Amino acid sequence: MKHINIPIFIPHLGCPFTCVFCDQNRISATQDIPGEMEVLSIVENHLATIPAGSKVEIAFFGGNFTMVEKARQEMYLATINRYLQDGRVQGIRISTRPDGIDAQILDFLQQWGVRTIELGVQSLSDEVLKASWRGYQAADVFKACRLIKEYGFRLGIQLMIGLPGDRLELDMKTVAKVIELRPDMVRIYPTLVIAGTYLEKLYLKGKYIPLTLAEALQNSLAVYLQFQKENIPVIRMGLQPGEELRREGCVVAGPFHPAFGELVEQEAFKAQAGKAIEQFFTAHGRHPQLLLFVHPRDISKVTGQRRSNLNYLKEQFGLELIKVRGIEGFARDSVGVGTIDASAPVLLLSRLKFIDNMVPGT
Repeated sequence: MKHINIPIFIPHLGCPFTCVFCDQNRISATQDIPGEMEVLSIVENHLATIPAGSKVEIAFFGGNFTMVEKARQEMYLATINRYLQDGRVQGIRISTRPDGIDAQILDFLQQWGVRTIELGVQSLSDEVLKASWRGYQAADVFKACRLIKEYGFRLGIQLMIGLPGDRLELDMKTVAKVIELRPDMVRIYPTLVIAGTYLEKLYLKGKYIPLTLAEALQNSLAVYLQFQKENIPVIRMGLQPGEELRREGCVVAGPFHPAFGELVEQEAFKAQAGKAIEQFFTAHGRHPQLLLFVHPRDISKVTGQRRSNLNYLKEQFGLELIKVRGIEGFARDSVGVGTIDASAPVLLLSRLKFIDNMVPGT
């Protein structure tokens, strides 16, 4: 069953702080705060295009829902309650800060049918949280996550890489702590320098150096693979490339790419295919022409942009020719290798086996 979110943006509502990296008005692509009629219009327009049989959640993004004034929270939840009652929507998803959670708030959300709570955690390093002006500590995150799980909500955690004071070592420590919390899903965002933020001032003064795109891809890959190893779904990597983010002058610096998540997955497949070819050569000897086997939906990921992955593998292993074939029913995130005329792979490398050989500490 396909899962679909109907996004409703409540830009910057409920935010008690302006973090160094944030200009939520730009990120959410609108400065308008939706009222009851706007919410109904958004939901109806989306429902008209959603295939029958889909699992639908209405998702409030862009602000800290639980820190909005109570009357507005009730207005939003009452407005969409009709869709829960008639079965056209199966759940409600909200995003908020870790310090916007307590037992009373969770009681309220439970009464209105909220099913999923995503926390903008960003980091579990107190050093990084302080440098980013988040206004809470890692201990607040642990408390909020455990309470959310105790109440039976689905828990999502949003992380950022490349924040002020951050480095890959701290990212991986954050990942290890997140894994202990066992969230139901994770999002990974690279830090961008947005016009009008304090981070822009730091950047222009030379006091903040953003990650390059190559660095962000490699750091995100390390984080992504660790979550895959633990069977924790990463449901998004990179900001949604809305109209405002694409506008000239909005992103001042940083690793912005409209298909950031796809690039991370391409990096994963490049490394995995390379390992599979190494194992094939070890077991069956060198061959000048190879055929890679993947699920049809993974063809673009193993191929790379403008065949960059295949060109890399061809040069790396001194091949005359390398091609990709998609096979229906083939395991997702797996790579098979055979000779160029093979009808089936001789060697198969799953993502988990690849990670076991790659990720430290496995």
